[in-house]
Amino acid sequence: MSVDGWNTVLVLGGIRSGKSEFAESLVAEAATVRYLATAPGAEPGDAEWAARIEAHRNRRPETWTVEETTDEPRRLADVIASAQPHETLLVDDLGGWVTVLLDPAHQPADDTATIAELAAAVRDCAARVVLVSPEVGLSLVPTTPLGRAFTDALGAANRAVADACDAVALVVAGQPCWLKPGAPLPATSLPATPGVVPAAETPPAGAARPAGVPAQPGPAGADPLVTPADADAPAAPADPDQSASAAGSVTPLATPSAGTPPPWAAATPETALPDVLTPTAPPAPQPSTAWAAPTMALPVVATGLVIQSGMELPMPDEYAGQQAVERLATLDMPGAGLGVLERAVGFAGATQGTPTPRPWGAVRVLLLHGDHEGGASAGSAPGESARRAAQARAGIGVLARLAAESGATLQVVDAPTAAPIEAGPALTAEQVESALRYGWRLAEEAAETGVRLLVLAACGAGTEAAAAAVLAATAGAEPPAVLARVVVDGAIDDTAWMIRCAAVRDALHRARGSSRDAKAVLAEFGGGDLTVATGILLGATARRIPVLLDGPVGVAAGLVSRDLAGQARHWCLLPDHGGHPAVRLAADVLGLSPLTDLRLDLGEGANALAALPLLRSLLTLAATLPPRGDGVRPDGHHDDGGHDGDGGHHDGDDRDGDGRDGDDRHDDAGRPGGPEDAEPDFAEPEPAGPGPTTNGGQPSRPGVAGWHAG
Repeated sequence: MSVDGWNTVLVLGGIRSGKSEFAESLVAEAATVRYLATAPGAEPGDAEWAARIEAHRNRRPETWTVEETTDEPRRLADVIASAQPHETLLVDDLGGWVTVLLDPAHQPADDTATIAELAAAVRDCAARVVLVSPEVGLSLVPTTPLGRAFTDALGAANRAVADACDAVALVVAGQPCWLKPGAPLPATSLPATPGVVPAAETPPAGAARPAGVPAQPGPAGADPLVTPADADAPAAPADPDQSASAAGSVTPLATPSAGTPPPWAAATPETALPDVLTPTAPPAPQPSTAWAAPTMALPVVATGLVIQSGMELPMPDEYAGQQAVERLATLDMPGAGLGVLERAVGFAGATQGTPTPRPWGAVRVLLLHGDHEGGASAGSAPGESARRAAQARAGIGVLARLAAESGATLQVVDAPTAAPIEAGPALTAEQVESALRYGWRLAEEAAETGVRLLVLAACGAGTEAAAAAVLAATAGAEPPAVLARVVVDGAIDDTAWMIRCAAVRDALHRARGSSRDAKAVLAEFGGGDLTVATGILLGATARRIPVLLDGPVGVAAGLVSRDLAGQARHWCLLPDHGGHPAVRLAADVLGLSPLTDLRLDLGEGANALAALPLLRSLLTLAATLPPRGDGVRPDGHHDDGGHDGDGGHHDGDDRDGDGRDGDDRHDDAGRPGGPEDAEPDFAEPEPAGPGPTTNGGQPSRPGVAGWHAG
């Protein structure tokens, strides 16, 4: 199963029902799409059919690749079976495929076996596949033998493919109705007529409706549909890269009322996420204690699955990331270029799926506020973490100020206080499940409002010790080696540090017989903030949103999320290690190399925000600089692709300024000659003793060879 709860979808619909537009909207967020066209071309003189094909072509983005499978019916199954996990395929449509299948040129043939091969390829396909097919079973039985053969074959194909797909939707008059599975998938609305607001189905009795989602009657007994990022929901900004960062562009969600039942109770209605704040306008504090309410907003939960080890989530486009780095060598930049910061360009290229990544415009900071009782919080001033969270809500303090400078929105997430880990588990198993889902919901809501980058921040007492315990349990680290020194009022408190070390040591000894499964580690040592952070990383990976990690909570969550879905770490970027030993070790285990060595210590999340303008500047340069040789020459004219000294020339162009045409080659004495008989002006002497024995060849660009996302 893929990240949004499905891997394969069959979209059925009648003529002009909008089925193709709906299928295209399902894959609109994919970086690249392979469009498999099955219909034969228009016959000469059939202008109406040619116009239909042209309308389909005009709707396709330029980034999509088109492949035709009209020459051989079996080729469609071969293409689907050979698709890679990172690919997205759109097949439009099976009616055209059946037409080719029944063509006399391909007969006699076992049509039933060919349909079975297609269904098997769809069922076993590792890529995301959306198939479109006309639903012709609702009309009268055709009166001609050819018409009956077509409807029979198409009906058999639709049944076989529908059985193989994870989900089936029927589009009627532009309105999608999910037929499979029983618990529906994210409802992606069609591109609607301007001014017409798409609707979601009615939630179950007692459930709170998300803000801004109107009601729509649904079939009896059906589960609620949840508006996804692909839908044209009213709350989604028109320009995701800009709107989410503008003041007032993110609609605050309602805060649950007091007296909420226990969050893990099965009958508890879904509660709203914390307010999304714009730091430029300080709102009143709105604490939330409903951090772990059950929800249907998780696609994996909606389809009957749970967050568990071995989930298959998407990977960044590693090929696009490598292209983005290699492209830097062609840009008109003085000096050696971006140095080690090329990795940031490669990361952005891979996560955006393009060799020319853009600066992140819509950024959200998720501040996790949760304390840890017992020795883990030794040396922490009582109420200090609550004061930091209140500062963030009021739009003051380091984190809020840096968020305002970066144009980022801020969301404060309150987690309950974790129990002392030296005495017992920090959370129950039910609390872990609920906290993971809640973190996933936070990432889902961010994606639906157009956020393109998440920054993970934390401000809780005892978080460093909890993270150290997680590192010790998952990576075998020694607690004293990963626990930073405790600073109280500007002075180092060695006594508090020893108490924290003892608490982590006792917790590891207490839980020595327990499982080291990811969820068990979170229950024993993690606490609410670390568990919610893990859910955020998984949800962000599912929605292809990169995350900036910054501090022990983020990297500890990265280690746990790696054990649940190995793809999650590839969507994380570490701007700076802050001199923290836990961050250094976890980054090494995760394969994350810090971009800088500034050793900032402004608080988890603030360090990443301080580096964000630098990263945006790099991406701006990478996206806007012209290729080398395409700039302006000293004479004021623009180059048109020629390069000095490369043998190419422009008519009448005196390149050397000595009256000789640039196409004639001369040596230093004025004698004609080519590159083979020209002597260099200077030869670097060979070094004596140890060291490199030659200075030939081009210097390697760091990060190009063997570059990989994450």
